[in-house]
Amino acid sequence: MASNQDLNERSLYLLKTLVERYIHDGQPVGSRVLSKDPHLKLSPATIRNVMADLEDMGLIHSPHTSAGRVPTVSGYRLFVNSLLTVKPLESSELDQLQTSLLTEHDGPGDVLNKASRLLSEVTKMAGVVTLPRRESVTLRHIEFLPMSNTRVLVIFVTDGQEVHNKIIHTDRLYSPAELQQAANYLNSVFAGRSLAKIRDLILKEMEQERSQVNQGMIDAVSMAQLAFSEKPKDDYVLSGETNLMGFSELSDMERLKQLFEAFSQKRGVIHLLDQCLLAEGVQIFIGEESGYRAFEHCSLVTSSYSINDEVVGVLGVIGPTRMAYEKVIPFVDVTAKLLGAALNSK
Repeated sequence: MASNQDLNERSLYLLKTLVERYIHDGQPVGSRVLSKDPHLKLSPATIRNVMADLEDMGLIHSPHTSAGRVPTVSGYRLFVNSLLTVKPLESSELDQLQTSLLTEHDGPGDVLNKASRLLSEVTKMAGVVTLPRRESVTLRHIEFLPMSNTRVLVIFVTDGQEVHNKIIHTDRLYSPAELQQAANYLNSVFAGRSLAKIRDLILKEMEQERSQVNQGMIDAVSMAQLAFSEKPKDDYVLSGETNLMGFSELSDMERLKQLFEAFSQKRGVIHLLDQCLLAEGVQIFIGEESGYRAFEHCSLVTSSYSINDEVVGVLGVIGPTRMAYEKVIPFVDVTAKLLGAALNSK
């Protein structure tokens, strides 16, 4: 791929102008249009020569029989990495975000849904927010209630006062008193710890010499292992996916079908978003960079969000490669920070 070291200032400016014009108009950009740019001060013939060089480098191409050119994925990548001038959010946009995300809500789920809708409404594209990973959620309280035979209902409360229920099958019958004793022990040992940490501690306790612990502790840890053994399925909240039907480059029925199938199956989208969990700042996948055929005409702009300084999820905007990156990037960045702040306050 060409880098900005391979191009002189004139070529870089022409590429920047072409990409910006194409993003704005959605039409292939020709030399005649570019020659009217007052900052270029180049003849149409010179512009055609520069465009030919950019095409040889794989930064632009000519769609069908059009005389104009459009950016390639490499062209967009060079533009985003080196030529883009990111515009800070206007105060009115920032106020809208803060009002929506930092005011009182019914719970964390409400905040996540609101963030997804805001991403969609403001950008007129699709907004996506992954749910906080249960691994990072903190246990507040656990209870065991006896059911029929060896079935036990586990009720545990996590930070944010979210209540989770699960039925486990134990290897013997437990009396209500034994279940209460097990819950008391687990609450004293594990309350305030993340579910991931609890799983590690349970394994260590199970490996201890049986002589070092009494039967009640063994029973409690055994039940905790049943309660927390499964890693929950990752999920996300998606809003505004129908907005994508309004973009001509995505309106092909086959492309739309692939895209909506990817949304419904979720695996590919989750895997893609997972790649952003460990990265700092805003991450951008352009076209085939995502590695998924369904997204080869889309760009995904993401940022991770944190609770208690721990990265727990990712949010982003999915749209055509022809998106206004200079507006979407800061919007995604600020929304991620405000979502983390809103969840921290829960």
